[in-house]
Amino acid sequence: MARLPPAHCTKIFVQRDYCDGTAVKFQTKFPQELEDRVERHIFEETVHELNAFYLEAETLSTRICCENCLACLTAYVVFLCMDTHYEKVLKKIGRFIQEQNNSIYIPRGLLLIDPAERGLRVLEICILVDDNSR
Repeated sequence: MARLPPAHCTKIFVQRDYCDGTAVKFQTKFPQELEDRVERHIFEETVHELNAFYLEAETLSTRICCENCLACLTAYVVFLCMDTHYEKVLKKIGRFIQEQNNSIYIPRGLLLIDPAERGLRVLEICILVDDNSR
């Protein structure tokens, strides 16, 4: 179940990194807004893990070639019965983000938003508790 961030929360956006082409990869540059909220190494580890998942999703293998051939032979009807490799990895990423939110980010007043909800353009981080407003 996806969490909906409050509409009035402060948002931080981690942009895509296009240095290695158009593959989905996010910048590991630590946002200044997170300075007193989460440790740099934890943030970088989360982004590295996300980047590894997206690399797995986009890596070509024999299994994926067979999956695509089967799809062509069945006029893509097979995808009504099964998820593609990419969809399976996206679900894995969703579970990873949920775990990270529950164990690390929500207790610190932050919320990671799944990049798939933002068209894989940005990694959005919502600040749920604004210390400056007190």
